[in-house]
Amino acid sequence: MITRTLLLQMAGSRQLEHFARHNRIANAMAQRFIAGETIEQITEPVRQLNKRGFTVSLDFLGESVTSEQEIAGTVDTYLRLLQNIRSNELDANVSIKLTALGMDISPELASRNLQRLLKAAAPEIFVRIDMESSAHTDATLKIFRDIFTADVPLKNTGVVIQSYLRRSAADVEELINLGARVRLCKGAYQENATVAFPTKDEVDANYVRLLRRLMEHGVYPGIATHDKKMIDAAIQIKNELDLSPDKFEFQMLYGVRRELQEQLVSDGYRMRIYTPFGDHWYPYTMRRLAEKPANLKLALTSMVRG
Repeated sequence: MITRTLLLQMAGSRQLEHFARHNRIANAMAQRFIAGETIEQITEPVRQLNKRGFTVSLDFLGESVTSEQEIAGTVDTYLRLLQNIRSNELDANVSIKLTALGMDISPELASRNLQRLLKAAAPEIFVRIDMESSAHTDATLKIFRDIFTADVPLKNTGVVIQSYLRRSAADVEELINLGARVRLCKGAYQENATVAFPTKDEVDANYVRLLRRLMEHGVYPGIATHDKKMIDAAIQIKNELDLSPDKFEFQMLYGVRRELQEQLVSDGYRMRIYTPFGDHWYPYTMRRLAEKPANLKLALTSMVRG
């Protein structure tokens, strides 16, 4: 727990981020979790993932942006990314953090930018709205609801729910009623015990509860976990409900538990690889290490072998 807390605190340090981005060892470690820094660099890794039977969700790294120039650059990058997906016929969708689109400046700004990207992605490219810390949950869900239920709704989008938040059961029910696609994950931000379950057992138990609701009543849920117990629970629920494997998909992070990813595809399940890129990789990488500090050993081993 001490290690996780320390890593999450380090993730928010701009000074450490500056150091890491200019440090050869830190850059090498991040390569386990990051496909590249530019659109051009990630095209071939995505193509190779597709050849191995994986679909992909691409995330341009960057969050809590307060510069309008940076926001404009993020929107432009996503527009070019959508073009790249089409021109290279990649089996990929995209993931977006609303703070990267200006939510910390103005929710209206983030909503306008999101609508612009959704229109550019329509009809065939799905856009997942990532969930961030609990401080952003209400605003994120409001923007999603407003767009999804507008007079002329944009339906090529879904949202993420985190099982460590105490509020998530109510949020899942609302999203089921809306007919929205949900990615279910555990959560990777440092939260107070008043808003988030403090123990792994509680988070896991809530994950299974929400998973059952989504698999039974939801729309093509994304089961985002590397935890074999959660995967086994999903397969058990699938068997109990007699669901075909095309009614949901497993989702895992680029570079994490590769053997398990391959095994699930071999067993006939759908697997989407959440694949981040960009030069703002430091906070993302630190949260991946915090989720499972053993990932630090994996990253170091990968770096040495490389």
